[in-house]
Amino acid sequence: MAAAFAAIGGKWKLTLLYWLAHGECHFAGLRRRGAPITPKVLAEQLRELEADGLVERDETGPVPAPVIYRLTPYGKTVLPVVEHVRAWGEAHLEHTHGETAPGAAMACADAVA
Repeated sequence: MAAAFAAIGGKWKLTLLYWLAHGECHFAGLRRRGAPITPKVLAEQLRELEADGLVERDETGPVPAPVIYRLTPYGKTVLPVVEHVRAWGEAHLEHTHGETAPGAAMACADAVA
């Protein structure tokens, strides 16, 4: 379990994987999701996901061209875990009567394909 938590643990990695499961996105697009993640932490989390081979970074041209992030084929193998965590979160909200409900930016209502 230590290897799994090292790769996908942390406050933002599962959320980033969830967002990227719904399509590639550039850095600013991930920031605009409205989640309270700072650009520094977002960059760190994306770098770690990239280092673990879960996310790939595609530079579309010279600066300031956007950098596109997408799941790698290996990154897609973690989607069942992401989906189970998302579904458990919904069940937890029902169990706690929504007392631990996330803000709209963190809500992940759509299933991962």
